[in-house]
Amino acid sequence: MRTAIVASRVFDGSRDLGEKTVVIDNGVIEAVGDEVPRDAEIVDAHGATLLPGLIDAHVHTDGAGLRMALQFGVTTELEMQGANTARDRRHITEDDGMADVRSAGFGLTPPGGHPEELFPKDFNPHRGGGAGGKPGGGPIRPDRVDPIVRAKVTTPEEAVDVVGRLAQAGSDYIKFMVDDGTVEGHPGLPMIDQATLNAGVAEAHRLGLMTVAHALTLDATQMSLDAGIDGLAHLFMDRPHTPRIIEAIAQSGAFVVACVVLDASMMGITGAPLADDPRVASKLSPEWDATLRSSFNHYPHGRLADVLDTVRALDEAGVDLLVGSDVSQPLPFLGGLAHGASVHQELQYLVDAGVSPPKALGAATAVTARRFGLSDRGTIAAGKRADLLLVDGDPTTTIGDTLNIRAVWRRGTRLPAA
Repeated sequence: MRTAIVASRVFDGSRDLGEKTVVIDNGVIEAVGDEVPRDAEIVDAHGATLLPGLIDAHVHTDGAGLRMALQFGVTTELEMQGANTARDRRHITEDDGMADVRSAGFGLTPPGGHPEELFPKDFNPHRGGGAGGKPGGGPIRPDRVDPIVRAKVTTPEEAVDVVGRLAQAGSDYIKFMVDDGTVEGHPGLPMIDQATLNAGVAEAHRLGLMTVAHALTLDATQMSLDAGIDGLAHLFMDRPHTPRIIEAIAQSGAFVVACVVLDASMMGITGAPLADDPRVASKLSPEWDATLRSSFNHYPHGRLADVLDTVRALDEAGVDLLVGSDVSQPLPFLGGLAHGASVHQELQYLVDAGVSPPKALGAATAVTARRFGLSDRGTIAAGKRADLLLVDGDPTTTIGDTLNIRAVWRRGTRLPAA
């Protein structure tokens, strides 16, 4: 049976359409207009705003994380290090009880390079680990891990080979670790060199794959831009921005997944205020509550004000900003973040930086869908996938209203009330 959502306000991913009726059928949006079909089940959304399902553009996830994300209206997570590649996620694609996912597989990095310093020396992904390649989740089948865990490169030739194997393993995009460990408190880590990075990016582009870079410092950001990277999976946090780097990012056309929530956690800022919000607390297990109340605290001398200033400068320069959290599994060293909830906090950080609420919402919906080639979602329009979030209030003026969740739909299936 068709469903007609009669909302006081519809934000289509780019603009406020005002009061509209959105008709969904067979998992897709059939119509957006003023007519209410007589044969449809009516959802009275008076006083509420209908949004596209939110997209978290930087996660490390598993089934539990995907289910948790959906509870917060995040209908798609984009994995930046993990095993949920195209050939291994059919069970996720068909399960409307969890968010959908796309994955980079594992990022290219030298032997001993980031993120190896984060894991116990005896950690063996063949023996078990989360879907993000981190301990604490279910086992990863060795035949699925081999093509991606061996993403260790030291030469241009190795980068070309690994990118090809990642493509064959079903990676949706290719990620490069450009990190010497400075921000994580491990300065001097082996880091990919410019020639190897250039070769890997070029090969990915030859194969028609988008490229993203993990770059937490300004110098690593410039290296990534010089290689022709399509997007930055982090915003640098080691120093204030300069007009030169802002211009370089804008001229390159690269997008930026700001991950301000991650930067804040690295600086020792916990997610306790978010965990205290009753709209969040009711959805947190004790383990996730403890995780959100902790922090990474690997870079306590960083300045969040500098990060927010950089976000504002990028926005003013016309750079596409994307909402991402870098949330992973609830481990002691991965604190301050929670699946789904941190997307709402990131939206607030963008607005705090000076981004308008409608642009912030676009950064979590239409802009991310466009930049990652997800042409079936991210907007509310006829023919699009019926991934929807209904919230009380008006987040186009008060961004915090995104947490006033009344209902979530994934492929037209309404998520049962928690």
